[in-house]
Order: sequence, then C-alpha cells, then structure tokens
Amino acid sequence: MNSLREEFFQVNAILLAFIFFIQIYVLNWLGYWFRKKIAQRHPDKDVSLGTAEGALMGLMALLLAFTFGMTSTKYESRRQTIIDEANLLNTGLLRCKLFPDSIKKTLLPDYKNYLESRIAYYDARDNPDKINKALEDGRKYFNSMWNDNALLIKDPNNKSLADQLVPALISLRNIAITREAGRVAAVPTLILVALLILVFVASFLTGYGLKPGSRNPVFSLAFAIMLSIALYLVMELGRPRQGSINLDNAEREIVNLRKNL
Repeated sequence: MNSLREEFFQVNAILLAFIFFIQIYVLNWLGYWFRKKIAQRHPDKDVSLGTAEGALMGLMALLLAFTFGMTSTKYESRRQTIIDEANLLNTGLLRCKLFPDSIKKTLLPDYKNYLESRIAYYDARDNPDKINKALEDGRKYFNSMWNDNALLIKDPNNKSLADQLVPALISLRNIAITREAGRVAAVPTLILVALLILVFVASFLTGYGLKPGSRNPVFSLAFAIMLSIALYLVMELGRPRQGSINLDNAEREIVNLRKNL
C-alpha cells in the first residue's frame, strides 16, 4: 500500500484532477441514463431516491471538508517546522562563529555539510531514495559536530562556548526528527480511498436522481468541475514538496543561510 501511495504521489495533480473530472462527469451521465432506462421499463413505479440522495451528498461534503481541513493543517504545520528549523540553524551557526578561528576551521565545514544535507532533504521532493540519503548524510555530519563539541567541552578555554552550542545542536536534531515525522504523517490512505468512493457514488446518484428530460448538462459540468477542484486542492496540500502549493518560500529561509557561511 505504501509503495502504491508513493507512485500515486509522483503523478501530476492536475492530470489526476482531470481524470477525476472525466470520471465524475461520466458517472453522473450514467446515473441519469440508468434512471431513464428504469423509468421507461417501469413507468408507473417510483424509482426516486427521496432523502437518501441528500444524506449521501451531506456525508460526502462532510468527509471532503474533514479531509481538506486535515491536509491544510498538516501543510501549515510543515511550513512552521521549516521556519523553526531555519531559526535553529541560524542560531547554531552564530554560536559556532563565536569560537576562535582555529576551531572554526574544523567546526564550520561540518556545519556547512549538515546545512547542505538539510537543503538536499527538501530538494529530494518525494523521492524516497534521495530522502533517505539526505537523512543519512545529516546524521553523519551531525554526529561529527557533536563529537567535536564534546571534545571542546573538556577544554577549559572553550568550555563556556561549547556548553552554549549543546542545546542548539540538540534542538537541531530534534527538529530534524519532527520534520521527518511531519512529512510521513500524511492523510491516511483509507480516508482518501473512502473519499473517492463517496465522490464517485454521489456523482452517479446525482445523475440518477434527475427525472428523464430534466438533466442540465451545464449543471453536470459545473458539478464535475467543482468536485475536481476540491480534490485537486486536497492533493496539492498533501504533497507540499511539489506542485503549485508548495513550501519553497519557507525552504528559501534555510537556503539563504548559505550566504552566512
């Protein structure tokens, strides 16, 4: 299921929205056609849905709103985490620059490599292999910085500066873990599948609920467009590393730290 989801997230969201639009419109037409055939065979039989159609549409709207709210909340949380990491990276860099030049020659290259690994982490987009490599590089460079600082703590001349760097390094490690946890904490696949099923069933029943001769193609087209746009926004918010709704502006705060090295 996870591999299928990863492949799904590699597909362009606009293309998926267009596919959903076609499916919604066709299902709406099929529902109307099916109702028309039943009415022709049983002209005296009431085949209307009654309140069932409204109940199903309400359920679909509820799940759609719930999913949209979940994805938008996760998007904002991811954006804020990137800003927090940029602040922590800047704090750690400033504290590293307080050391004497002889120590900075050893400490700053590792810090620069760590910064580059965090930039590569975002640049990997949704490629799992590149993400794992960036995470592994980040752990390697962090461990090197931590070990160097552990030696500096034992030096009376640099102990006070090294002590100040410890909480900054710990915070950097914690924020990296938080950011990765936020990346993988996507909307559960089961909810997305349930939403798509409800959308498709509602599309069919919306067409089925129309009496023969009362179908308005403009309404059906507008219905398909609105639902496709809603699904498109859900997909875009759920994949903030690519597409038009992304986190590039927030990530730029980390990239700009290169100028300070």
